[in-house]
Amino acid sequence: MRPTARLLAAACAAALLAGAGAPAVAQVGTPALPVALAPMPEPRDTAYPGVIDIRVDATDIDRRIVSVSQTIPVAGPGPLILLYPQWIPGNHGPVGPVDDIADLQITANGQPLRWVRNTVHTSAFQVEVPAGATSVDVAFKWLTPIEGSQGRVVITDEMLNIQWEKAVLYPAGYYSRQITFRPTLRLPAGWQYGVALDTVSFENGLATFAPITLEHLADSPLFAGAHYRQFDLDPGGRSPVRMNVVADSAAMLEATDAHIGQHRELVRQADRLFGARHFNHYDFLVAVTDRLGGIGLEHHRSSENSVDTRYFTDPTGTLADRDLLGHEYTHSWNGKWRRPADQMAPNLNAPLQNSLLWVYEGQTQYWGLILTARAGLMTKQQALDVLANTAATYADDNPGRAWRAMQDTTNDPIIARRSAQPWPSRQRSEDYYREGAMIWLDADTLIREQSNGRRSLDDFAKAFFGTEDGDWDPAPYTFEDVASTLNGVQANEWSTFLRERLDAVGPDARGPLGGIERGGYRLVWRDTPNAYSRALNAELSRNDFQYSLGLSVNNSNRITGVRWGSPAFDAGLRSGWELVAINGRAASPATLAAAITASKGNTTPIEVMLKNGERFRTIRFDYHDGLRYPHLERIEGTPDRLGDILAPRRR
Repeated sequence: MRPTARLLAAACAAALLAGAGAPAVAQVGTPALPVALAPMPEPRDTAYPGVIDIRVDATDIDRRIVSVSQTIPVAGPGPLILLYPQWIPGNHGPVGPVDDIADLQITANGQPLRWVRNTVHTSAFQVEVPAGATSVDVAFKWLTPIEGSQGRVVITDEMLNIQWEKAVLYPAGYYSRQITFRPTLRLPAGWQYGVALDTVSFENGLATFAPITLEHLADSPLFAGAHYRQFDLDPGGRSPVRMNVVADSAAMLEATDAHIGQHRELVRQADRLFGARHFNHYDFLVAVTDRLGGIGLEHHRSSENSVDTRYFTDPTGTLADRDLLGHEYTHSWNGKWRRPADQMAPNLNAPLQNSLLWVYEGQTQYWGLILTARAGLMTKQQALDVLANTAATYADDNPGRAWRAMQDTTNDPIIARRSAQPWPSRQRSEDYYREGAMIWLDADTLIREQSNGRRSLDDFAKAFFGTEDGDWDPAPYTFEDVASTLNGVQANEWSTFLRERLDAVGPDARGPLGGIERGGYRLVWRDTPNAYSRALNAELSRNDFQYSLGLSVNNSNRITGVRWGSPAFDAGLRSGWELVAINGRAASPATLAAAITASKGNTTPIEVMLKNGERFRTIRFDYHDGLRYPHLERIEGTPDRLGDILAPRRR
């Protein structure tokens, strides 16, 4: 329930725009507070006077508490509004966990100052600076989640993940790029770290970093741990590219030269694709763990990545994280350097807009897969299997397209805050990632077809992302810029091409699968999973019957998802039911698969007994089409454009 949507008047909505580029608006109504609230100042693109010292102590590992203190210069007496970041880059929504902040103390000249929270901008804290004060001191505790039900775990006994935007307050009224911080971080004894910040010194567990703007501080997270190893991914290169790894145990850091070589090839293939680098150095931050909360988050000069505990020790036996680093590395070009114009917010509390996430995330999803294959971190067949699974999801019978255009899913990080959804196949949660990738495959193969193989989306990547080598100031773009650059590669009605695919909605709307057949393959259905899906499902302990009965089951026989409009949906099932028996035999995923196979092409029903709490049900499914799993099948006599796309670039 969101009471602000129902209870705030239109005037209050206007007040919410303050601090986001709109004129300052006075507080609505008369809140019952000990002091009057000052208007929220509009951010100004002018330098904040002085440098803010921020000291972070992360040594209280046992209690998962991070202590923060700051010294903030002030120009004189009067109200000072300090903001806790709310709109977190890369999260695409207002998800700053201000509720994790406790024990906030603000002083000036050694005297405590009363603070009050703004009742509309609840991530804003106001104090009155007394006469004669040249700075205020701020101290608070960041109470990080202890278990996953409280949020993402960022501290374990062996490692931690400091995201500065969750451990900082900053003055309102200024652009993030105009506020300079001087950060220090104290770590447990013996721990080492990786970060994109420039280290001035690291002695006795205290790391001191060079001054940096808030914009780049918030974009420069840190991984640290008791078990740490760094790999040089571009030896002798023009700008350092490093992989900084922390792990649950030292044994998990053992890596073969061949596997590290594939990561180096990922860097080389990105250079050949984009033709420029928009960083002075880049640091992959990798946590090999099943204890730290999962993450894959992009930054301009680094990325946060958590991978399976066997990522290095059994690289061919783990698939779930295979294209993670390729995806996040691509974001240095797409999303961080070339950035949608509607995401160029002045500070971390001004709302973002996500209308171009099908480029920001969708094309990154595409290049992440392609670069992973070109680097050898994934085989051609594995990449084809990934495309088969994606094509099946967004085929013409996609349940969500009947009511919702893919373009609208770009609003999901704001609407749903990335929370779990009961009916994702109908709700179309964040389809701009994978369906967006299918649009870019469609565009790539069309360019190749129309140019007789002389040009491709690689040329778009070089033209759009590969200019101004070495520059890492964000370069904004619009829809028109995207269409214009495509036209510069291959003349076509690209605006129409894109809008038809982004806005398709209704029962007759087609899925964006043209790139599959133009790429030389067709989507077909077989009674066994493709090799990638079989291995991935085993790795993740899941069993997929979504294209037959329409449900997914874990290894404990619990239904974890039901596809909208499927036989299971029509029978009234939902997630949470437990399979008890199938055709009179004890239930198991294997028993269910055998029953579906046995009913193929005849009239024998599939009888399933289910349990949910104290309730039992028996359902007789009149389904006779057998098991169905997606595969890509080669169309003989056509160019293998998908093979060309996935092949490594030699220059």
